[in-house]
Amino acid sequence: MDYKLLLILLPSLLLLAECDDNQMSKKAKDKKVTNVVSARTANKPATKKPKPDMVKQKAKSVISPVQRNGAGSILSQVVQRGKFQQLGDTVTVKAGQTLDLRCKGMSVRWNYPHYLQEDDEGRLRIKHFSRYSQLLVANTTGADTGEYSCGGYQCEGNNCQDGVEKTGKTFVFVTDPQELFVPTEDYYVVVQMRTRQPTLLPCQVTNPLAKVTLHREFPPEQIRVDGVKIAFDLQKGFVIYQPQLSLAGSLYCIAELGNLRQMSTKYMLIYVHYPSAPPNPSVEASVNSVKAGENFVVTCTVLGDVEVGVEFTWEYPGQQIGRPPYVREYTEQIRRGGQLMQESKSILSVDGARAVDEGTYTCTAQNLQGTTSVTTRVTVFAPATTTRG
Repeated sequence: MDYKLLLILLPSLLLLAECDDNQMSKKAKDKKVTNVVSARTANKPATKKPKPDMVKQKAKSVISPVQRNGAGSILSQVVQRGKFQQLGDTVTVKAGQTLDLRCKGMSVRWNYPHYLQEDDEGRLRIKHFSRYSQLLVANTTGADTGEYSCGGYQCEGNNCQDGVEKTGKTFVFVTDPQELFVPTEDYYVVVQMRTRQPTLLPCQVTNPLAKVTLHREFPPEQIRVDGVKIAFDLQKGFVIYQPQLSLAGSLYCIAELGNLRQMSTKYMLIYVHYPSAPPNPSVEASVNSVKAGENFVVTCTVLGDVEVGVEFTWEYPGQQIGRPPYVREYTEQIRRGGQLMQESKSILSVDGARAVDEGTYTCTAQNLQGTTSVTTRVTVFAPATTTRG
């Protein structure tokens, strides 16, 4: 071996070994620092950024109809065996299917269309269990269309004293290919249109996709529905928000879906001038005191809306012995403060006053909103006597 060559290479080998030691020491330090950082971060809660899909799904759940309705928390529908669907504002069921609703809670109460309350065919069944209640409508028909709701107490354990009652509701459309309107036994229905009060024409449809229009029978014409004076509600029918005398008469609805076109029950609308409040009568006697044998009158006056009928009744002292007074009534239109109003009067006349006519006179005025009574008192003096000297 060449010792001279070995002596030349030895410094290089020592330099390489020192570099390797420095690199290994640096790696060990880096590894140690990494371990320390990992140990510190392990004690901190992990904060993961939500995925975009999860954010969208969460936002969607916040504005879902089920939660807006408030019914989804306790009211659901069985769509298949073991499969449930929370309900929103409306749900559609085909005629002939079974409607199976579940309501969570203890001591549950149900509300459903009035038609089913009178149904004696046994299609409706309600079963109560410890934690929920079940409502079943077998072989559904278009007549079962309507609102279904429930209320039940959500209890802690078996103690319901601290429980809170929750409610849920939904409107069920039972679609029938042969019936676009909810069936009724009435051919004509009389409906009053009252002044300043909405009027409902309950032509409900069984299918929310049906197009519904309003028509007059005589003269035959379609009535314009502008959504302000008259509007259509799928769950109720046509609502007349501003009743008018021109709408009085026979009206009906037409529903169309595909090739099917049907007419509803006819509604006979009668316009009634409905008062805004009960009458406010005033009563006054022509004299507060009268001598026996003299005549007097008691007048009861009501000032109110034009064409609003008022009925008067009297109670007076002579009634008990059958003393007949004379009563006459009349109505006239007057202006007060630039407004046209109706003045109704009832005048009770007493001829030849007697002692029995002394007492309280009560006038009662009545309209469609209520009754009001007012009173006044009349005193009868005996005639003066003269002495002869």
